[in-house]
Amino acid sequence: MNQTVLHSTVFFTVYGPPGPLNYAAFFLTFLLFFITIFTNISLMLVIYLESHLHKPMYIFLFNLAVNGLIGCLSVCPKIMDNLVNDIKGISHKGCLLQVFFSSVYASCAYVILAVMAYDRYVSICKPLQYHSIMTPSKVKMLVALVYFIPITMLAFQIFITSRLPVCSYNINKLFCDNLAVVKLSCVESALSNLYGICMIASLVVLPFVLVVLSYIKILLVCLKVSKESRNKAFNTCAPHLITFINFSTAILFSFVYNRHSTVSKEVNVLISVLFILFPPLVHPIIYGIRTKEIRTCITKIIRTRIFPNSLDFPHLKSERKLVPIMTLDGTAAGQGLPV
Repeated sequence: MNQTVLHSTVFFTVYGPPGPLNYAAFFLTFLLFFITIFTNISLMLVIYLESHLHKPMYIFLFNLAVNGLIGCLSVCPKIMDNLVNDIKGISHKGCLLQVFFSSVYASCAYVILAVMAYDRYVSICKPLQYHSIMTPSKVKMLVALVYFIPITMLAFQIFITSRLPVCSYNINKLFCDNLAVVKLSCVESALSNLYGICMIASLVVLPFVLVVLSYIKILLVCLKVSKESRNKAFNTCAPHLITFINFSTAILFSFVYNRHSTVSKEVNVLISVLFILFPPLVHPIIYGIRTKEIRTCITKIIRTRIFPNSLDFPHLKSERKLVPIMTLDGTAAGQGLPV
């Protein structure tokens, strides 16, 4: 290997040589990756095909699924490649791209969850004003901000990191993250550290606080309403709350993971799966199970588009009417034929 290739390649030291353990990890990663892609695309198709799901909550959910695909595709293919190949490496530019897209996944997901919490707050605390507040133009603006702010901030972070001189080329992790790439540098970067703190405050702490405040407001309102209204509010918020707790747990483990480079191989695999695969895998499942409208739409699509003549779902069929059979003299002769 020539010096040019050596000095432009970052190597992952946590992977072992190809063998039964690596092949088993490859199979498991591929299986989880495939299921994650399938569930997110399925959720996106359900929301896209059913016009009555074109509401703010489901539009934000659609973007959460898109974001999950970004996270999986940015990391998993390279992890699977490294598991079965002798050379466990990636170009320095490729490493920076991996940092960028995996960071977009993490930050945009948190911002989307904050926007969804705001939508739930308006829906429950200001139901009569909901349609005047969550207008189509405002929803479009929120979706644009969900991507524009994190992507702009992350692009500047990657620019700062790319300007640092590189002295080391080994990362003891399954994939690249910004802190690991910064540690490859010969020098300490005060600007990079300060900007990283600002990003965490803006894209993690602030969305977290907004979600917590939204649910405090929702809780205070629920305490004043009837038990039936309270149960309805809980059923509306439960999928989002479970998703938020799940992703917050993944983010917490990721922070611990990023600041401890000398962890065991097993911990590396566990944290990587928890951060990259677990949230995008369970989010569509949570919403599919807990949201009645999505369950109904999935059943309807299976019945009408996939197996139109094979499956029978009586609760989706309209009640058949009986047309009376008339005799020649105009009188009814019986119950008639179903139509």
